[in-house]
Amino acid sequence: MTVVAADSADSAESPEPAEPTGSGPSAPPAGRPRATGRGRLVLTRVLAARGAVVGTVLILLLFALAFGGPYLTPWDYAAPDFTALHQPPSGEHWFGTNGVGQDVFAQTVRGLQKSLIIGLLVALFSTVLASLVGACAGYFGGWTDRALMFLVDLLLVFPSFLIITIVSPRLRSSGWIAFVLLLALFNWMITARVVRSMTLSLREREFVRAARFMGVRPLRIISRHILPNVASFLIIDATIAVGGAVMSETALSYFGFGVRPPDVSLGTLLAAGTTEAPVFPWMFYFAAGLLVLFVLAVNLVGDGLRDALDPTSGAAGRRSGRSGRSGRSRRSRRSSRFGRSGQPDRSQRKSS
Repeated sequence: MTVVAADSADSAESPEPAEPTGSGPSAPPAGRPRATGRGRLVLTRVLAARGAVVGTVLILLLFALAFGGPYLTPWDYAAPDFTALHQPPSGEHWFGTNGVGQDVFAQTVRGLQKSLIIGLLVALFSTVLASLVGACAGYFGGWTDRALMFLVDLLLVFPSFLIITIVSPRLRSSGWIAFVLLLALFNWMITARVVRSMTLSLREREFVRAARFMGVRPLRIISRHILPNVASFLIIDATIAVGGAVMSETALSYFGFGVRPPDVSLGTLLAAGTTEAPVFPWMFYFAAGLLVLFVLAVNLVGDGLRDALDPTSGAAGRRSGRSGRSGRSRRSRRSSRFGRSGQPDRSQRKSS
């Protein structure tokens, strides 16, 4: 009688799952996962990464400040106010003025705008060049691969910073676009090597071999099959390359080899405010703070995109770690109820 009562109590506590009564589309077949698009999955992973969300918000705010800031102040970045020389931040001049009376806020937002444009263009040009060179070298092989990799190795040997400092003064009449092309020319070699190694493995895949046997042209195979499969790496690399390009532009402009007066960038502002920073700190720290914020935000977004686009990176590892901990906790709870032999403990049998 006791055994029957215990069995009836167990059956009352854990009832059998009810069969689904609805046959409409809202009830998917058992054992079949619900379809989820890759874009939606990537967006979910990016939103789950707090660092990526914070970095994206910071980048959007910095772009809004760079392109909307000049409309918030009546002062032009090149117009001096001779009645306010070295004036600290105030209601009239939000970031103060420099030694000739120019508004530091107007100069800072102009310099941020110029640095962001240069960084985006350098990252775009270098990523496009690296993807084309790396994909062609990996797909065609042979003398094409040897020639392109010789060019890559040759550019890697050259001291890029020294070459840019020598060549950039000769391009003053061409404007800052020539400076962008010069930066992009020495910023694509490592990415091209990685794309080449990925293409070497992709060209032996079944879908690429099938397209080749069907007579599809090589350039169409590269654009339709090779590059889409390395797009996740290119997106991450381009995102991080923006921050690197901004830092390179800032360093070159700091030493006088980048943006030329009367135009300004974050590098020229830092160079102009370095000597006066101990006495007039607003001339240096506003531009330096915006530069640090932008590079930090780009790195946060790059880390979030890497975790979202690469299923074997940190996000998947953290999920597997959580699932492993939950599995160990379930096994520990089960082992507390049952002995090592799989039978209930004597204390529980006695209590029942």
